[in-house]
Amino acid sequence: MQRIVEDPAVITAVEDRDEIQVYGRRGIALVRGEGMRLWDAEGNRYLDMMSNYGVNVLGHGHPAVTAAITEQAAVLLSCHQSFYNDQRARFVETLTAMLPPGLHRISFANSGAEAVESALKYARMATGRERVISTRRGYHGRTLGALSVTGEPKYRTPFEPLLPGCEQVPYGDAEALSGCIREAAAFIIEPIQGESGVRVADSQYLQSVRRMADESGTLLIFDEVQTAFRTGRTWGFEHSEVLPDIMTLSKPLANGLPIGVTVATDAVAGAIKAGSHGSTFGGNPLVMAAGIATLRELSAPGFNDRVAAAGRYFMDRLRQIQSPMVREVRGLGLMVAVELKRNATPVLQAMQDAGVLAIPAGSTNVRFLPPLIATEEDLRTAVDCFGKALLQLG
Repeated sequence: MQRIVEDPAVITAVEDRDEIQVYGRRGIALVRGEGMRLWDAEGNRYLDMMSNYGVNVLGHGHPAVTAAITEQAAVLLSCHQSFYNDQRARFVETLTAMLPPGLHRISFANSGAEAVESALKYARMATGRERVISTRRGYHGRTLGALSVTGEPKYRTPFEPLLPGCEQVPYGDAEALSGCIREAAAFIIEPIQGESGVRVADSQYLQSVRRMADESGTLLIFDEVQTAFRTGRTWGFEHSEVLPDIMTLSKPLANGLPIGVTVATDAVAGAIKAGSHGSTFGGNPLVMAAGIATLRELSAPGFNDRVAAAGRYFMDRLRQIQSPMVREVRGLGLMVAVELKRNATPVLQAMQDAGVLAIPAGSTNVRFLPPLIATEEDLRTAVDCFGKALLQLG
């Protein structure tokens, strides 16, 4: 078969012809990355302010991660979890050192949605209950189980009926939750809703949720697939000082390679029977090696402080933009959205044409999830481009 190199016409023709079109296309073929920059097949350079939807937290081609992948690829690529493995053990040791006491039992998968599937199964098995409560506008993935607790109708409706026993309550509404949490297996929530436009949960609300969960015997699941490492703290729940019973992780853990991790307390883990869940590729040595290198970088002294400072600088600059199109700037750390008074697609397109890549969140939000290595100069460039796009379209 003829190898496709960097001919954009061939790349797009093949993908349009042979792939099931489940995504809207952005019109460019990305073929190379380095640090904060991406290049398309025509040689155009872009500032990456999306990090592949929050995945490449250390940017592209990070030397430590690349070296780990290269070395492990020559040694052992896959190893089923029924066998022990040195890289998996090192990853477990590295990750659990970053977790709070009591929340340290983990299992592996290949994506955030799979991590959520594991969490839902564990909650049902640990409690013996069926019902799972989630929040409106929440997003937890697109497998049938994860979709059943995702609140956005555009994702759910085509595939209904979904998993029985799942219901949604308004995000941030403790009173609404109090009316239905009793006898539920779990309440799953994002500490910051990402897909709905970066909406930050109030600390008092999450503390009320924890209290209600304890009183009703319901397990609290925090979906930290997008929030982990991105908010200026290692875990999003640290801002509220509320510990979950189960936590789902994925995007940032291996800086680009597919991974999912479900973390649980000893009490939950003790209720899970051997053979009740599994994943052929989960915890494979190649991804574990990349994950070890990534976690070591993310846990370096001062890393979280730099992310927090960068986020404050970025949002301050965004709030200085004077445009009648802007409704609100929201976020925490380097998880930021600007809600507009109109559809965000033309703004995203104008920014892309000018060399900056951002992503949507809903129809009216421009979402920024840059690599966590972004400098003030990078953030300033992104703000200037965004402001010019608003002015151009205003």
